[in-house]
Amino acid sequence: MPGENLSRDEARERGRLLSVDAYDVQLDVRSAVASGADAETFRSRTTLRFSCAEPGASTFADLLAPSVTSVTLNGHELDPAAVFDGTRITLDGLAAENTLVVDARCAYSRTGEGLHRFVDPEDGEVYLYTQYEPADSRRVFANFEQPDLKAPFTFEVTAPECWRVLSNGAQEGEAEGGRHRFATTQPISTYITAVVAGPYHYVSDSYRRTFEDGTELEIPLGALCRKGLARHFDADDIFTVTKQGLDFFHDHFDFPYPFGKYDQAFVPEYNLGAMENPGCVTFREEFIFRGKVTEASYENRANVILHEMAHMWFGDLVTMQWWDDLWLKESYADFMGAFALVGATRFTDGWITFANRRKSWAYRADQLPSTHPVTADIRDLEDAKLNFDGITYAKGAAVLKQLVAYVGQDAFLEGARRYFKRHAYGNTRLKDLLAVLEETSGRDLAAWSRAWLETAGVNSLTPQVTYDAQDRITELSILQEAAPSYPQLRPHRVAVGLYRRQTVFSEGGDPALVRYARAEVDVSGPRTAVPELAGLERPELVLVNDEDLTYAKVRFDEGSLATLRARLGELTDPMARAVCWAALWGMTRDGLMPARDYLDLVRRFAGRETDIGVLQSLHAQAQTALEQYSAPDRREQAARELAEGALRELRLADPGSGHQLAWARHFIALAGTPADLQLLTGLLDGTAKIDGLDVDQELRWTALEPLAAHGIADESVIAAELARDNTASGRRHQVRCLAARPSAEVKEQAWARVVESDVLSNALVEATIAGFAQFGQRELLAPYLPRYFAAIERVWRERSIEIGMEVVRGLFPAWLVEQATLDAADGWLDGQAQAAPALRRLVLEKRDDLARARRAQACDEAAGPRP
Repeated sequence: MPGENLSRDEARERGRLLSVDAYDVQLDVRSAVASGADAETFRSRTTLRFSCAEPGASTFADLLAPSVTSVTLNGHELDPAAVFDGTRITLDGLAAENTLVVDARCAYSRTGEGLHRFVDPEDGEVYLYTQYEPADSRRVFANFEQPDLKAPFTFEVTAPECWRVLSNGAQEGEAEGGRHRFATTQPISTYITAVVAGPYHYVSDSYRRTFEDGTELEIPLGALCRKGLARHFDADDIFTVTKQGLDFFHDHFDFPYPFGKYDQAFVPEYNLGAMENPGCVTFREEFIFRGKVTEASYENRANVILHEMAHMWFGDLVTMQWWDDLWLKESYADFMGAFALVGATRFTDGWITFANRRKSWAYRADQLPSTHPVTADIRDLEDAKLNFDGITYAKGAAVLKQLVAYVGQDAFLEGARRYFKRHAYGNTRLKDLLAVLEETSGRDLAAWSRAWLETAGVNSLTPQVTYDAQDRITELSILQEAAPSYPQLRPHRVAVGLYRRQTVFSEGGDPALVRYARAEVDVSGPRTAVPELAGLERPELVLVNDEDLTYAKVRFDEGSLATLRARLGELTDPMARAVCWAALWGMTRDGLMPARDYLDLVRRFAGRETDIGVLQSLHAQAQTALEQYSAPDRREQAARELAEGALRELRLADPGSGHQLAWARHFIALAGTPADLQLLTGLLDGTAKIDGLDVDQELRWTALEPLAAHGIADESVIAAELARDNTASGRRHQVRCLAARPSAEVKEQAWARVVESDVLSNALVEATIAGFAQFGQRELLAPYLPRYFAAIERVWRERSIEIGMEVVRGLFPAWLVEQATLDAADGWLDGQAQAAPALRRLVLEKRDDLARARRAQACDEAAGPRP
């Protein structure tokens, strides 16, 4: 990996020298259907036209390829062996106007980086797709791999004649001899160019729009997936969300979609959720649901569709200058995805999901030692790769939500409209966006930017209330605190809600916690009074950040916390519940609430949660609290109690409902007693039934993993399941289940296949690691503690960054929440000061998670049983 890096300083110098006029890229991928060594590489021929501001200067082009056949600069043949070092092509003596032609053999990828080649085990068909962000287009064609050197691209792809081939532009004419030529794009960055090729199943539709001035816009729509998934492909729902999104963004952006067609490809073994290639968006094929899923899964898919669509303007039309300002596209797309989800689709509770799930991701990232400002200091490409994180996405989006409240929605959207028109097809930095927002809002945003975008860390907000003898509020204040390492106190626009118990006759006379008073206030400094609430009757719950207006950790006064412990399920407002659940989870992670208390709340009140997305978050958080935050001597009992509660809720849930499916998956994840495992076995062989629960193929695999991990399902049982589902998805499940078996020999084989060789594709590496790292197999995995730290620097050096990240994160010995693990991590960090900064960051983050788990366990150990 080190030779593949590119520094910001290098990119700035090259950007100063060059401007790019055009790319013409010709790819011949007919070798993809060959066998053996012939299927390892493809021909790539690039003609690159560019200008140089200083004739006579030198620079370099980027290319990661096994070999280069020829390099021609301005008509002169260069010796490939002299100018190409495996990662860069040296270009000396540039003219004012230059033409570079590079003919190379590039390698198909098995790691999801560059041009990925996938062979479908179900029918032997071959599928290709590209994935580049931040800098992997150089694995496919020679280029200047940095976002500010935009250019028009013309692609020509020669493929097997029976294949469908797509790129950013529309295909021009009929393919002849398997040769497909595509319309030249608008100026775009290298990392969002795309090619998808193979015998894909394709569905078409179209979007039409007539604007107020009478002009009409028609966008051809396409959706595609592997043939093996066609029977599961619900393209109609995908097109519905797509059209709703296009309507919404046209209504709000006043800039017609600028890239012609709009294809959406669902592709195998994809590392990301999706990628915003203009005209050819790629998604992971897991968004095509092979079995029953909850409504939260459909909401999540819709959110991702809209997130990528927002990128057509934020990121593709207007692109950040360098990865420092990655937030200019990702934060905006994350915010706009939720904004459009609520405003345009059937998922009108999308902000609840945002509050409970996306912001939880942000709060975790912002408390790691690697936290950074939203606008970050990105020194090189390895830094950039790691900054696709919870801060750049979710914190940035939460900050933008706060900005909308600060400047007003109309001013915010008008700022976006001016931004697009002023910088269309160009590159920007932070100052460019702030300038238009200051114009439209009339506010000086310099101080706001310093507080929210240019400093790291998360504040906490705690209510402080005093009462008089008549139980009326004499004073209510909000205390703001910051971590000592990041002491910035920020301005917050928050709502404060007062709740008390009432009888809600419309809901059958059940008692409910209902808001009876609300005030909005601008919080600044360490203490802010809320005078509007003085004189009101004593509340049972004071909820700071009611309606989730700001980005901050929420705390509770003692009375409010006692109310939540006793009656959290009585909160009728789903957003208020989501904010409370998120705050309680934050307290558990911070070691302020014992894990046993959080698990008790989940057992008693999660069954009353109406929002399916929040419920599934609670299940995941309860699993983490059990495995990592519970005192070791209580873990077995806590697991049993949690599983019993899950099974009870599973049996009580409405038959066939999404809640029933969510509880089924939660119970399966917790199953550990003989009775639990016997029930799973019965569900698989048909001797046990739960009314309304459809044990489809995906749920079968889910149930098989704990049976494998407990030694009940052996290799023959797993092989029989694969025979039922001999598909790409089935193979991934099989690999995971095989690696989960409780055998030293099995673990050694799994370790060797991931760490000691590169035989597995990216998807099978992920599946093997997931099966290997079973928290219930701590003793079996203990020997891998020293082996992990002995191997990771070599893995980072020899493997691609995507696989390196997967191994370093996935195999970190988090299953051993012990001082010995912390000592080993500290020893490696102290002894490897010269290791790659990105590698050190990954280890430091995992070490911090482990230290947090140790503190949470100490909190749980110190807590006595609740009365």
